[in-house]
Amino acid sequence: MGGALALLLAQEHPQVVGRLILEDVMAPLPRPRTVPAKPDGDLPFDWDMVLAIRRQIDDPDPEWLERLSRITAQTFVIGGGASSHIPQDRVAELVRRIPGAASVTIPAGHLIHATDPEAFTQAALSFLQPGRAPAEGAAQFR
Repeated sequence: MGGALALLLAQEHPQVVGRLILEDVMAPLPRPRTVPAKPDGDLPFDWDMVLAIRRQIDDPDPEWLERLSRITAQTFVIGGGASSHIPQDRVAELVRRIPGAASVTIPAGHLIHATDPEAFTQAALSFLQPGRAPAEGAAQFR
């Protein structure tokens, strides 16, 4: 949920966000409501938080989508590709709505930084340090 928080911060306080890297974040569009089942075993995240923010994810404030056009930060979106549970068409919609946003796809699923940390780091550095080559196997910047 860090990506959603970063989007809201960049919308509301553009003067404090100069560059923005988003990892497999989708546009805040409504989606069918579901009742998630808690996975078995130890979880690497706070399950209570999943339940607490469910309404905002399933039925986000429509202004969040409209305000994407207010983002002035140089924005780079790294999508996780077909193996991600995040719909990649919604990642593309996010990129389309943020003025001047660039994007790349690293086919590593949702947690790109954990699944393929080298490719994630290389892609992020190519955005932060212009002139650096994008990650091997990643789609080129838009």
